[in-house]
Order: sequence, then C-alpha cells, then structure tokens
Amino acid sequence: MITVMVVDDHPMWRDGVARDLAERGFDVRATAGDAAAAVRIAGTVCPDVVLMDLNLGSVSGVDAIRQITARLTGTRVLVLSASGEHADVLEAIKAGASGYLVKSASAQELVDAVTRTAAGDAVFTAGLAGLVLGEYRRMAAEPEDTGPRLSERETEVLRLVAKGLTARQIADRLFLSHRTVENHVQSTLRKLQLHNRVELARYAIEHGLDGEG
Repeated sequence: MITVMVVDDHPMWRDGVARDLAERGFDVRATAGDAAAAVRIAGTVCPDVVLMDLNLGSVSGVDAIRQITARLTGTRVLVLSASGEHADVLEAIKAGASGYLVKSASAQELVDAVTRTAAGDAVFTAGLAGLVLGEYRRMAAEPEDTGPRLSERETEVLRLVAKGLTARQIADRLFLSHRTVENHVQSTLRKLQLHNRVELARYAIEHGLDGEG
C-alpha cells in the first residue's frame, strides 16, 4: 500500500483530498497545513509520497520540498497547486519535486499521479512536462556565466557516473584513489545542489555529459 501525506493550508481541501485518497486504497499517514509542520511530520511518518501545495502562507512549499527531499531520500514530492505559472513549476522541480499537477486535475488523474510518483515516474499536468524539458535543454545549450562551475576532473568523474560506473571503476579508469573519486562526487553534488548519484546521473544525461568525451 502506498503511504501518502497531504500538505495544504486550506483545511477543507486538505481533508477532502486525504479522504478521497484513503477511499481509493492509499494509506494517508498524515496531513499538514504549513511548511514547518510538513517537514517535521514527514520526518516522522516517512511517506512514499508527499502531496504538496506551494502556497502555504509565510513560508513557501518550495522550502518544504527542498528540506523533505534532502532529508528523506525514499520520499517523493508531488506538487498539487492552483498555480500553473511556469516560474512556480520550475522552482518546485529544481527544489526536488518529482512532478507537478494543477488543482483542476480530476480525482482519477490525481490517483494515477500519486501511484506513478510512488513508482518513480515524473508526472506533470499536460503541457508542463514540455516546459520542464525545454528549460533543461536551454540550460544545457547555454553556457553558464554565473553559479557553480565544475573543475575539469569533476566533469570527467561526472561523465563516468552518467555511464553507470561505480566509484571504484572510475578510480581505476582515472588512476585515482577510491577516496579521491568519492570526494569529487560529493563536491559535485554540493555545487549542483543535488542529493544523490541518481540525480547526478540524470543531470549529466540532461546536459549531454553521458556521451563520449
């Protein structure tokens, strides 16, 4: 059974969504009405999926997404928001959300989205997936003038991570120690504000770093 937590600052909406999901076979572990409570409670119940609104009063749901995905590697966040603004979508995804639905979605669309999110899929309201993909392509095509820059060695390690090599295999390939490779991986994760090797490999692929070179 998929475990879920519902976060929304409107009690009637929050309780209604939680009830609908429970009636459709999900284990709704908890609900929360603000970002701080969401982070605190998620750390206690460790749900498979957090269904997260973005407008949570004084603290944005984006901050809660960032903290939850950093602390709970087994938990995925699916945004359910009234806003379909491009900036909101991109900000949520960059913070670590796995998908984004607008609140006009049907009950069945929501059920399907939660199920697919728990399975590891990226789920978006129609039209938003293209927006996210287009943004990643734009980022890959344009040189970054600001922000973190990877060293030549870090880029080399990143290419090999994207190819699926383990740290020991990379160390053998580059004639480095295993510890040195791990240090490069951790440094790259920090610079790119990513959380694990899966995200690192995805970043490399999206930026065309998984090819020869």
